[in-house]
Amino acid sequence: MAKNVPARRVAAPNTLAERLTRAILDVAGEVPDTNEHKSRGPDQRARAIASSAANRAALAAGTLALPPGPLGWLTIVPELVAIWRIQRQMVADISGAYGVSAELTPSRMLYCLFRHAAAQALRDVAVQVGARLLIQDVPLRIIERVAAKIGVSVSKRLVGRGIARWLPVIGALGVGAYAYYDTGQVARTAMTLFAAEAAEQAEAKAARAHGHKK
Repeated sequence: MAKNVPARRVAAPNTLAERLTRAILDVAGEVPDTNEHKSRGPDQRARAIASSAANRAALAAGTLALPPGPLGWLTIVPELVAIWRIQRQMVADISGAYGVSAELTPSRMLYCLFRHAAAQALRDVAVQVGARLLIQDVPLRIIERVAAKIGVSVSKRLVGRGIARWLPVIGALGVGAYAYYDTGQVARTAMTLFAAEAAEQAEAKAARAHGHKK
């Protein structure tokens, strides 16, 4: 069953950063179901899932990036939401391949989707304890604060991307390539996180089995 962060009534967003923040909360706040089961070769399966998702994201971004001039700016948020939804399902599927889908929470989803783009904004969610990375299940107000920081960071990056929208063909190819690369980054974050969590689960299971034998 999909996991959701309860919605909170907020004023209609006015700035690009506010619109992005709302979109980030909507996307990361819902963890979709997956049909993927634990794989005997999770790394290989995860790479296949990532490759398929990256191709779909590039196609979606390239199509939405086609309108030139000022009209192109109107597609920025829908374009990103389309990409993020593809990436969100990819993250859920990768968690299934590693057998840790039950552990996938909105906090983990937020980390996987945006760690590569706004690592500093996620310090309230991810904590490094020695060699282990702990993803905290934080309250809604913290998730909203983190999403706002990510929204500001992403909006600043969009200034450079927006210039390319005045060049229809080059802009579309460039944004499509960026979406492909960005999806690969999300996949790498997810694979690293879920591989570590799967290993921890295996160790805990082995320790319990050893304890029962004594």
